[in-house]
Amino acid sequence: MAPSKQVRVAVDGRELTLSNLDKVLYPEAGFTKGQVIDYYTRIAPVLVPHLRNRPLTLKRYPDGVEGEAFYEKNCPGHRPDWMETAKVWSRHNGRFQYYCLVQDLPSLVWVANLASLELHTSLSYAERLEEPRQMVFDLDPGPPADVVQCCQVALWIREILNEHGLEAFPKTSGSKGLQLYVPLNEDVDYEVTKRASLGIAQRLAHEHPREVVHLMERRLRGGKVFIDWSQNDQHKTTVNVYSLRARPRPTVSTPVSWTEVEQAWNKKDAGLLIFEADSVVRRIDKLGDLFEPVLQARQRLPEELLRELPETEPGR
Repeated sequence: MAPSKQVRVAVDGRELTLSNLDKVLYPEAGFTKGQVIDYYTRIAPVLVPHLRNRPLTLKRYPDGVEGEAFYEKNCPGHRPDWMETAKVWSRHNGRFQYYCLVQDLPSLVWVANLASLELHTSLSYAERLEEPRQMVFDLDPGPPADVVQCCQVALWIREILNEHGLEAFPKTSGSKGLQLYVPLNEDVDYEVTKRASLGIAQRLAHEHPREVVHLMERRLRGGKVFIDWSQNDQHKTTVNVYSLRARPRPTVSTPVSWTEVEQAWNKKDAGLLIFEADSVVRRIDKLGDLFEPVLQARQRLPEELLRELPETEPGR
């Protein structure tokens, strides 16, 4: 095996050793590890605030998107001594795990150098894991449905939320679907957000049975959009905004405006909601961080919404 090509760099006063920068991680696009690190460096001013203080699960692709991947919850033992971690109890493993915390640019570059193409975070901050700061709707299309059908469902969800004075912010998953984040930033627990998202999913599945499904069975999803309410769980993670995805090309989970969602639905054009790394950086230069309100807005789930909610269903 050829020796790893290494280069030492200084990032905001921290010395890092980067390796194999010319290794191609996205063969179809010829997109290299160096370009992955460059993307994360350029996007860091808007990305890091959404990562800060949130336990991070790394999805690593050491041999690129066509090779084997693995999730890494425990922050690697060879991490630098300045890399912060969050101590989290794992009920599955019966022990504590120490998740990476990306607090700044050097820590982001360090995890990117591990070929951590995808960054998956908790909906909570490390110090209050039992309290979600957002409620999320993960819209997953069952073929032949695609992100266009997700746009229609997203607009229906927005209508229901607006009935209760709530605002949501959409982003692409960077893969097949669309995700809606409802900022809360108030004291709330996952049982409440899971019940609220389930209730809305059930309502839409009842009102639009040909287009929407809320049950977990994959056999029910063909041609429909599955509203995955179960992501509202302390023990689950969701792909972080601005994360790359392991698709044939370096697509990104990208914040979009409701106008863009409406245009994609009206024009039936899924291509309007596909964004690659370079175009996302240009979007930020032009539009800023469309997801900034998710960190700042303070909303409370109203009592009239919660009174009519079902108990959360098991995974059926």
